[in-house]
Amino acid sequence: MAVSPKAMMHMNDIQLSSVVSALQRAGISRIKIIAWRDLDDPEAGGSELHAHMIAQRWADAGMDVTMRTSRIPGCPERQRRSGYMVVRRSGRYGVFLSNFVEMLSDARQSLGADALVEIWNGMPFFVPAATSKPHITILHHVHDSMWDMVFPPVLASMGKIVEMRLAPRLYRSSRIITLSGSSRDDISSKMGIPEGHIHVVPPGVDDIFVLAGAGISEDSQMSYKAINPLVVSVGRLVPVKRFDLFIRSLVEVRKHIPDVRGVIIGEGYDRPRLERLIKQYGAGEFISLPGRLDNDSLVELYRSAWVVVSTSAKEGWGMTITEAGACGTPSVVSDIPGHRDAVVDGATGILVPVNKTFSSAIIRVLEDDVLRSTLSIGALKHSRTYSWETTASAILGHLAEVAGISVIG
Repeated sequence: MAVSPKAMMHMNDIQLSSVVSALQRAGISRIKIIAWRDLDDPEAGGSELHAHMIAQRWADAGMDVTMRTSRIPGCPERQRRSGYMVVRRSGRYGVFLSNFVEMLSDARQSLGADALVEIWNGMPFFVPAATSKPHITILHHVHDSMWDMVFPPVLASMGKIVEMRLAPRLYRSSRIITLSGSSRDDISSKMGIPEGHIHVVPPGVDDIFVLAGAGISEDSQMSYKAINPLVVSVGRLVPVKRFDLFIRSLVEVRKHIPDVRGVIIGEGYDRPRLERLIKQYGAGEFISLPGRLDNDSLVELYRSAWVVVSTSAKEGWGMTITEAGACGTPSVVSDIPGHRDAVVDGATGILVPVNKTFSSAIIRVLEDDVLRSTLSIGALKHSRTYSWETTASAILGHLAEVAGISVIG
């Protein structure tokens, strides 16, 4: 069941400015976000976008925000972006140790930020062991099987041991923020973190993702669609997104709907394998890989697509789903934690169970005009219930509560 803003904790109804004022009155004005990657990283995805959106809004509201991440070749060590400072030091994996040492040093000398926000992306930074300052942890989803998709067996086993067995013991008393109710349940059941310590704050939808023009009626949104059926999928080109499954599904759809086209938007190290697969199926004529697109081009594709598809094996939410929904486009997605909240099955899109094929669900949406129109209008209405202002306020509200600060809106 999807979680709407009304179902969040009480601080979600409080203005961001009120939370910032309360923190500053209590002497908390400097926030350090500790993350693996930042938005400029070539492998940046939903986690990095999420961190950017909240950091930007906190900075705009008057907080002094620093994001500490790993080094990116060709990018400066320090860079101000959208009002907050990005500091990039250490390599892709050395950043975990260097951040831990920095936190210990700051704690001993009473230096650094007043509060910390950790983004746990597979491997944690072990913030609770390094500092007594107020802190919260953002954990989008459990990675478990993702380790096997990326690392050799020995390293994958070590990663899973740390994530599933060692780290949860340290974080059992920490406040964890995740994006969806289904992800909360998954984290609690698989990692053993008490459900009461895991709080749901759904992501927002950027204002750029809207139907074209002002005053457009919901019934007329189909006029922006491509003439021929267009199926779009968006994400980093990495194994966990299972774009190989998307390609094979479109090949099957093509047998029933000869004029269908597919576009995979994104970039990543899995591109060569996907290009070979497209060539193997002779699908280059109807499936394209244009890479990353600017926002205007992405919005245009969302608007013109008949359906957006996510075959991903792991998601904390699936922000591309609600982005597309805000452009009047429904979705067909894997039935996994995260997706189960981003999609209202049968109302804004279709959840595809593990034992079912994506091709049949895609064909059903493409061929049934009434169903597609109903799902489109449902996706449009549903997406409007989410905003980044609410998300930023709610997460900062949780940090205030951890610091023992009462926020009155």
